[in-house]
Amino acid sequence: MSVRRLAEDSVQPASFAFSKDNAVWAKATIKKYPKGREQSAVIPLLMRAQEQDGWVTKAAIESIADMLGMAYIRVLEVATFYTQFQLQPVGTRAHIQVCGTTPCMLRGAEDLISVCKSKIHAQPHHLNADGTLSWEEVECLGACVNAPMVAIFKDTFEDLTPRQLEYVIERFEAGRASEVKPGPQIDRVFSAPIGGLTTLTTPDPKPKVARTKSAAAEEVAAVAPTDSAKPSLDDPNRPAGIEKPSQPDDLKMISGVGPKIEGILNELGIYTFAQVAGWKQAERDWVDGYLNFKGRIDRDDWVKQADALAKGGEAEYIKVFGKKPR
Repeated sequence: MSVRRLAEDSVQPASFAFSKDNAVWAKATIKKYPKGREQSAVIPLLMRAQEQDGWVTKAAIESIADMLGMAYIRVLEVATFYTQFQLQPVGTRAHIQVCGTTPCMLRGAEDLISVCKSKIHAQPHHLNADGTLSWEEVECLGACVNAPMVAIFKDTFEDLTPRQLEYVIERFEAGRASEVKPGPQIDRVFSAPIGGLTTLTTPDPKPKVARTKSAAAEEVAAVAPTDSAKPSLDDPNRPAGIEKPSQPDDLKMISGVGPKIEGILNELGIYTFAQVAGWKQAERDWVDGYLNFKGRIDRDDWVKQADALAKGGEAEYIKVFGKKPR
């Protein structure tokens, strides 16, 4: 971690004031704390100042210190300690915080940093040419099991590959952030095991607390789409299947395919890299809908990955992507 300092005076505004609504919110927030403990509101007030102006200015620090009866240095200590506070202007559409702590570093954080350098700026804490994007490396973001990951404002994007991060950055840069779903970017629910649950898979025959049918239905829907939501197996766009060969390819070498997804593909008659490499757009859309992937097949570029593996295995994959397949 680098030393965190306030931005140069040349970019600092002369003053700070909460907007009318935020001023009302700030007063109400301070009143939540007991008399004599109002200083406990420093973090929420700093965060609201950042949300209002995009970053925490020197003027904001001093204004909040005055509101809470704190010495300027005490508020400065808080603002410089937590990396959630930005001490200089950041991208107006996205500021990418790449976790560089051990689990993420072991799982490919350096590749994500390289993406930020190529897509945004060679140096952290610098804006891109349009002023819409910036990035930095930070310490643990708290989702180690989903490494590697980044945080963009209040959302986290986990289980990332370099190509997936490129896609995320491109969407934010284009002002289409709503097209990217936060959370895991692979086949897992929150921090559940990759490929699905491995324990507690059998319902309790005598549950202690009865659940309504609607609650149970919502839980199932959160884990997997209903069969009715899937495209028909008789759809003409379904990729053609084949009989299982004596030596099927290891489809798990394709980034984004885990044991569960490989099993589903096999059930559809998909056993080889060559089959995946030959999918046209309509076929990719059908598989994407069947797996409820919401565009991930194209984001992960399964076709390009499969084509490299079909042509020359791991060696060709490394030649094309500059790293080993998963």
